[in-house]
Amino acid sequence: MAEITRADVEAALKQVTDPYAEQDFVTGKTVKQIAVEDGRVTVDVVLGYPARGAAPTLTATIKEKLLSIPGVKEARVNLSWKIESHSVQKGVKPLPGIKNIIAVASGKGGVGKSTVSVNLALALAIEGASVGILDADIYGPSQPRMLGVKRKPESKDGRSIEPIEAHGLQAMSIGFLIDEETPMIWRGPMVTQALEQLLKDTNWKELDYLVIDLPPGTGDTQLTLAQKVPVSGAVIVTTPQEIALLDARKGLKMFEKVDVPVLGVVENMSTHVCSHCGHEEHIFGEGGGRRMARENDVPFLGALPLDSRIREETDSGKPTVVAEPESRIALIYRDVARRVAARLSLQKKDFSAKFPNIVIQNT
Repeated sequence: MAEITRADVEAALKQVTDPYAEQDFVTGKTVKQIAVEDGRVTVDVVLGYPARGAAPTLTATIKEKLLSIPGVKEARVNLSWKIESHSVQKGVKPLPGIKNIIAVASGKGGVGKSTVSVNLALALAIEGASVGILDADIYGPSQPRMLGVKRKPESKDGRSIEPIEAHGLQAMSIGFLIDEETPMIWRGPMVTQALEQLLKDTNWKELDYLVIDLPPGTGDTQLTLAQKVPVSGAVIVTTPQEIALLDARKGLKMFEKVDVPVLGVVENMSTHVCSHCGHEEHIFGEGGGRRMARENDVPFLGALPLDSRIREETDSGKPTVVAEPESRIALIYRDVARRVAARLSLQKKDFSAKFPNIVIQNT
């Protein structure tokens, strides 16, 4: 029998597609090491995105393909992940302590963007990443209520503030600093300055991802973020109805104009689930988010139902992903999180932190 070679193993792995990165493991350069000895094959696979929930299935799929190689008696797959920093807009420097910033946006209010933002952040954390969330809605901050936080952040040096820890996330919001019922009667420049301060004066601690929950629209706050904040990618949230899709397209085009990659579209309130009988109905229309993604050549990341439990759990300060981590809805959020992170892992990497500063001295 012919000896098994590395080329045989690579040829087999080229036939296995990563369902999240949507390319085979060899082309995606996630196969880091191959060892072959006496019919035993060991493969080390290092993903560019956290995948705790998908790891058993991915490992089993790769192992099955390895065992199909003639002469292979035993196969072992070591699957892990390493999250890198990715490039941002030209002329904007990455922030210390934050590898990647993901903006979650919608052109229209009322589509459940904040709910998607917090569950996406929690899902990324459960999948194995270090995650923070910044509530960028200065006029209507909702993350304190959704995270169940009522305390104010501390400042150790009088100049910067410590993020609030909640459900494994590092969080910051203007809502932590003011009373819940106090209105923010501020003009645009004050709002954009407050957003920059919340982002840059918070002592974020080695985050793989910072999810920014943007206010709806394409005004001052969104443009400030798109032009001054180092964003690695954006996620667009919409509902299936045409009126929401019209505004969501504007948000998508805004990010394209400022060279921020759109990682994909999430369709929220895709179907209504009856709390009594479980019947699902497309009350806001069907397939709008998928169609929008196809027409704009961006990935469709997933569809979430209109379910009373999502509202009840976020209102109570314990979003679905932590309240019911193995529920169907939580698993959809986790699948969306893997797709977001996997799409980001395909973007150009940022190597600036790996190069030393060159200092020229007169001697």
